[in-house]
Amino acid sequence: MVSTAFRDALATTASCCTILQFLAGILVCQKIVKKGTTGETSGLAFVTCFMSCSLWLLYGILKNDSFIVLVNVFGTSLQLSYTFVFILYSVKKSVVIKQFAVAICFVTAMYMYSFSEPDKALATKWTGLLSCGLTIIFFASPLTMLAHVMKVKSAEGLPFPVITASLIVSCLWFIYGCIQDDPFIKIPNFLGSILSAFQLSLFVIYPGKKSDQIRLV
Repeated sequence: MVSTAFRDALATTASCCTILQFLAGILVCQKIVKKGTTGETSGLAFVTCFMSCSLWLLYGILKNDSFIVLVNVFGTSLQLSYTFVFILYSVKKSVVIKQFAVAICFVTAMYMYSFSEPDKALATKWTGLLSCGLTIIFFASPLTMLAHVMKVKSAEGLPFPVITASLIVSCLWFIYGCIQDDPFIKIPNFLGSILSAFQLSLFVIYPGKKSDQIRLV
């Protein structure tokens, strides 16, 4: 039997690492503000992450898990702020606004359903399933670059710090999910660990060219 102190220490560590991962968006927003435009960058990542945090927040409320609630209150607030910055500087405002509107409607519908559903176990199940799906999509998103990496035989285009942070965070939450015996936490974070480890292996299989490495030093 795992002690409560160890479980709480693990959850605290996982929460802190997740919050630090969320804060990485500040760097992205700083670059956008400095350039004065988002260019051709898509805001879907911020919108998707906002939806994910919102649903995990709902799941934490339904499960009465203070650690999940706390980290996702912080995450939802940050992703909301990032999305507003993105909309402000976007060259395709209408597209991002439509995506955000759909996200708000979806999240609102889930909250209304969950709080009105008399069978809380069923509401928790559906919220958990949807949260799982969004989390897996988030972890797998860098794989969209896989074809390019294999074509140029270089992993330079992959976000190494983001993938490393994803591996650490997903491993910590997977262990927490095992302690809590919660499949909705275990499954997506187990897959996240595997996907993140695979993406990191690409840096070994397809290291950057020496000239590029020298230029980065």
